[in-house]
Amino acid sequence: MTAKIESVDEAATVGVRPGRWAFLALLAGNISLSIGAMLVRLADTGPTASAFWRMSIALPFLLAFAWRESGGRLPPRPAIGVAAVAGVFFALDLVAWHIGILQTKVANATLFGNCASLLLVLWTIFLTRQLPRGWQAIAILLAFAGSMLLMGQSYELSPAYLVGDLLSLFAGVLYTAYVILMQRVRGTLAPWTALSISSVVCVPILLVTALALGERILPHNWTPLILLAFSSQIIGQGLMTWSLPRFSPLVIGLTLLVQPAVAALAGWIMFDERLGAIDIFGGMLVGAALVLIRLPSRTARPI
Repeated sequence: MTAKIESVDEAATVGVRPGRWAFLALLAGNISLSIGAMLVRLADTGPTASAFWRMSIALPFLLAFAWRESGGRLPPRPAIGVAAVAGVFFALDLVAWHIGILQTKVANATLFGNCASLLLVLWTIFLTRQLPRGWQAIAILLAFAGSMLLMGQSYELSPAYLVGDLLSLFAGVLYTAYVILMQRVRGTLAPWTALSISSVVCVPILLVTALALGERILPHNWTPLILLAFSSQIIGQGLMTWSLPRFSPLVIGLTLLVQPAVAALAGWIMFDERLGAIDIFGGMLVGAALVLIRLPSRTARPI
């Protein structure tokens, strides 16, 4: 008989507990991913083509890490299938996200793309049939209030941005499915193996889509694409994939909100997009939420 999940904290993969550095790895992965939108804008290829190069440049390194990790042993077929389906969702997520970045404001794309954070919280509630209470409930409120303050200063609702906004929102839904599937398969596969399988599936989908959309494939300047591959795919997704079975979807979802905070800071440093008092306060709320979510919580309330 399957044991009943008694609290939100137990929604993580059974048998794997967070280590000393696991939460730092999860945060570092999100920080690395947060500069992706900026690098997509700097790339001189089409948006889907930049996603293709992100995966293609990273793939040889991922396969080498996976080979060393597994000793050359073939993973179980069911696990390969789950990781491959996750790769399909991730490829579609990248298509929608990268195109959306170029058709709306970065703030809008970040806001809608991070709907995965809310969806993962709702997924945790669905799994546990319980509402978060105590520190967890406070952390959720602070995190979403902080991110809305951060993005509210620069977000702009306009018919000109409708397509980009909808694509970014769709990307957030697809990324939620990717995270859930990867968290599931990480109970069987080691991190580099899982990430390699999903990445292998992504490459042909992204290339075919870029060609079908008539995008420019070959860049003149490789620097943004190389940085995108290493920061987002190898470091960012590598740390995220390693961390996934160690935390509940609720914790993973809230840490996604680090990305708009870091993106706002990067805009201040690189593009002189100054942060006001409200932006700084919003970032502080997100930071407080990440501290609180690591504290013990009371038993959640059944729904």
